[in-house]
Amino acid sequence: MFSLRAIDIVLIPGFWLNGDSWSEVTPVLEEAGHRVYPLTLPGLESVEAGRAAIGLRDHVRAVVEFVDGFKGPVVLVGHSGGGAIAHAVVDARPDRIARVVYVDSGPLADGGVINDELTAVDGEIPLPDWSEFGEEDLVDLDDEIRAAFRVRSVPQPAAVATDPQQLSDERRYDVPVTVIACEFPSSTLREWMSQGHPYTSELARIRDVEMIDLPTGHWPQFTRPVELGQAIAASIVGKESR
Repeated sequence: MFSLRAIDIVLIPGFWLNGDSWSEVTPVLEEAGHRVYPLTLPGLESVEAGRAAIGLRDHVRAVVEFVDGFKGPVVLVGHSGGGAIAHAVVDARPDRIARVVYVDSGPLADGGVINDELTAVDGEIPLPDWSEFGEEDLVDLDDEIRAAFRVRSVPQPAAVATDPQQLSDERRYDVPVTVIACEFPSSTLREWMSQGHPYTSELARIRDVEMIDLPTGHWPQFTRPVELGQAIAASIVGKESR
């Protein structure tokens, strides 16, 4: 059995972001007694970094290699597109992952893509204009937060968004999951799961799923960072998941 009272937590950022995007969440988790590792994925180191040749499997391999450096189990936290990466890591190392926490995201099924509707320029996807996002994405994202987000944003490697997910080990469905529901409430997600909605089809196959509601937009690490840290901590403290 994995005891999750104090554990190594690996934070996987979503598109356009690096490890620094978790800077206001990390202290909350550290204060709860956990060891926290916010990752910067290949090609997201800086605006100047080369990224045109980087694909989804490169990001998955980077996280798998990082997980392999730990002696014990880890908790993966994936925000947005980072959720697809987290799920692929679970598929690669189902016996090493104690729990996955999806922050306004979920597991991507085999053959699916993260987002093939974003506009790529020369092998990378710049942060789009805010008008291209839905209203639910932008809840609580005021002008100051938007400006800071745009300054810190790094273009996303285009192939990460469009490469198909590759999964092969059905033991991934045995790894417990927590979904922190932001844009859509957990009641809606549960309804989609029961209806076989494509967005939640892979989530519905996982045997142990809990949900925590954190009403805000798509970037709670910016709009409600303390509450996000508390929700992540609540999802793992005192639990034994294997």
